[in-house]
Amino acid sequence: MNRHLFAWLFRHLSLNRHLQCHVRRHSHQLTQIPLDTRLWVFRRNRNHDLHRLSNKNCSRRYCHQDTSMLWKHKALQKYMEDLNKEYQTLDHRLHHVSASEGDRRSLTRRHAELAPLAVIYKEIQEAEQAIEELESMCKSLNKQDEKQLQELALEERQTIAQKINMLYSELFQSLLPKEKYDKNDVILEVTSGRTTGGDICQQFTREIFDMYQNYSSYKHWRFELLNYTPADYGGLHHAAARISGDNVYKHLKYEGGIHRVQRIPEVGLSSRMQRIHTGTMSVIVLPHPDEVDVKVDPKDLRIDTFRAKGAGGQHVNTTDSAVRLVHIPTGLVVECQQERSQIKNKEIALRVLRARLYQQIIEKDKCQQRSARKLQVGTRAQSERIRTYNFTQDRVTDHRIAYEVRNIKEFLCGEKCLDQLIQRLLHSADEEAITEFLDENLKLVK
Repeated sequence: MNRHLFAWLFRHLSLNRHLQCHVRRHSHQLTQIPLDTRLWVFRRNRNHDLHRLSNKNCSRRYCHQDTSMLWKHKALQKYMEDLNKEYQTLDHRLHHVSASEGDRRSLTRRHAELAPLAVIYKEIQEAEQAIEELESMCKSLNKQDEKQLQELALEERQTIAQKINMLYSELFQSLLPKEKYDKNDVILEVTSGRTTGGDICQQFTREIFDMYQNYSSYKHWRFELLNYTPADYGGLHHAAARISGDNVYKHLKYEGGIHRVQRIPEVGLSSRMQRIHTGTMSVIVLPHPDEVDVKVDPKDLRIDTFRAKGAGGQHVNTTDSAVRLVHIPTGLVVECQQERSQIKNKEIALRVLRARLYQQIIEKDKCQQRSARKLQVGTRAQSERIRTYNFTQDRVTDHRIAYEVRNIKEFLCGEKCLDQLIQRLLHSADEEAITEFLDENLKLVK
């Protein structure tokens, strides 16, 4: 169980241990019906009751044990009962009570917010009722000739229990506040850091950038290169790209931070002596804003042009195509020399500048809303060391959730292994958000 949920459950000792089954109706009549008839009736009712649950696309994000224990907390059940009563009251008022246009609009909005929660709550109650009836029937079946029906009932009880746990997860997903930036595209920037020697930082920066490019292809996202400044011997100093697709920022928002590498250089004295070098590189993930989100006044910009740097060619070092934008109010500086056209480089630099300004707005908003407890996955600060890639031990370690991955080459391919780690980060963040939600919303419910 997640340590935050365990700590929260330990603090709130008023848990109901298990649901007690008190339903005994029809148990006497069941023993009077022939076995074949009972099997037929049970299968028919089973198919009817489970059809809706089995076809529901429920979230499997949470550990079943965690969600079931949380659901049994009296304060949470009281909270859901109050929400359900409020939904029923609003439904009655909207259908039977006349109200002004402004009041009706407000009631309709609140009714729409509570409707998904009320539906899930009702489904949980119905499924738990079915569980109680199955357990009651199993207790009444003790004879040897009823073994077949008992096995069938136990099997269906397990199936319904799994669906109930899925409904618990879906309920907590609905209770959690949605982050407004999760559906945004992103600007991904990588920059090589300092090293104890050699060129391992630049090489590692290129490998990380290629990993995210492969991950974009794995997730069927669009990867648009904005800037690329290569280093010697195939390394990379700095690069930026725009990644577009479904829920890109949601998946990549926890990738921002310091990535550390530990490896033996491939050439040089350190290679012959098997000396391990340590280096770093930084990843910055910025939600890409729409034009209406961030407006940049041309009067606030200082635009400098200079000659592009890099490998040889007719274009490099012959024309002032590279562009440097300085945002005077904030001091932000953005450079771009990716394109041969000065106009295109200016457009790309302006796009990156908007993303950085947008990030400042987001961080200011989060600082105002941040609770006393930090998220399990970290403070989300870009300066935080989040992950270590140890090539000598063939291990990747994420320090925020103490998660290790073996086979570092497969991880750097940017496919299944990286996706599994990202899903674990999202899972941990959601569990922490559940803990905060319970503390903030249920502390007054006794």
